[in-house]
Amino acid sequence: MNASALHITTNVTHAAWTDALQALPSPHFLQTWEWGALKGQYGWRVLRILFERDSRTVAACTLLTRRLPLIPWTIGYVPKGPLLDYADTPLLRDVLDHTIGTARKLRSVYVKIDPDLADDNATATQLYRAHGWRKSEEQIQFPHTAMLDLSLGQDALLAAMKPKTRYNIRLAARRGVEVTQTTDWQALFQLYAETAQRDGFAIREEGYYHALWGSFQKSGQGEAFLARVGGEAVAGLFLMHIGDTGWFFTGASSQRQRDKMPNYLLQWHTMQWLKDHGYRWYDLWGAPSVLNESDPLWGVYRFKAGFGARYVRRHGAYDRVLNAPAYYALTRLIPRYAEVRRRLAR
Repeated sequence: MNASALHITTNVTHAAWTDALQALPSPHFLQTWEWGALKGQYGWRVLRILFERDSRTVAACTLLTRRLPLIPWTIGYVPKGPLLDYADTPLLRDVLDHTIGTARKLRSVYVKIDPDLADDNATATQLYRAHGWRKSEEQIQFPHTAMLDLSLGQDALLAAMKPKTRYNIRLAARRGVEVTQTTDWQALFQLYAETAQRDGFAIREEGYYHALWGSFQKSGQGEAFLARVGGEAVAGLFLMHIGDTGWFFTGASSQRQRDKMPNYLLQWHTMQWLKDHGYRWYDLWGAPSVLNESDPLWGVYRFKAGFGARYVRRHGAYDRVLNAPAYYALTRLIPRYAEVRRRLAR
């Protein structure tokens, strides 16, 4: 197959894009219209590309580009995409070639992709290497994850959990934890900000999350849940969902009432919500690169594994370099210079 066999369009409506994603294998929330629209408000140019064959959508690609400061170049990123059947190697080659050609026109130094592919997908890896893609040293999304198969019955799901996890779910219910859906973005953000301060990770301003959660909830592709004790919000999460999968995208909790184990009942409630709405998979969004206690994500992974989640290795991000000197400066010289300055400032 060659590119001429494909009909390629960038003039796409919101509804047509959403319908196309639902028709493709393994659609991801980072390729949705809503995610692109949010990024468009925060400095990214958004280009949505649909590929059709015989009037049927066979691939989709949201290409985000961002202007670099002081120089007339951009960087390109395809978050969790492109979306297509990766067993169709000629199609994959044509989609990647078109994406590269588009990025060249937009003066991109490089394009990064990180589709949700298994680590052992040798066909895609060989194609990447043969066409100039290189394994990226910079991961934007979590390269690995933990997955729950929700096709099991409720009893089987509980039986697959660690005994302590089952105990904590029941303990939370006995101690008065209540879980409900919510659109109280302020309460959810306050919990998230407390979590970030406690665990030492950076977050954006509150308005970003209000826009994010609100747009996905309005589109029917996101739900928020709060766990309360005596009316006080003590834990929360935001769930993304599209296709047959839900993602544990935002988790937040307070130090208050932690002895009542609200996070356990919160996750169990989310699992049941996904099952009730016909979803097959629950992606718990993030797992260690190395399965031992030295990894910073080890504690979070133990919590997720307690629910019976299976560790899944992805093959991570790949870069296609379009301007080698600029790429070297961005990925080597500038980071080294910043590190030297940081050390000298101690």
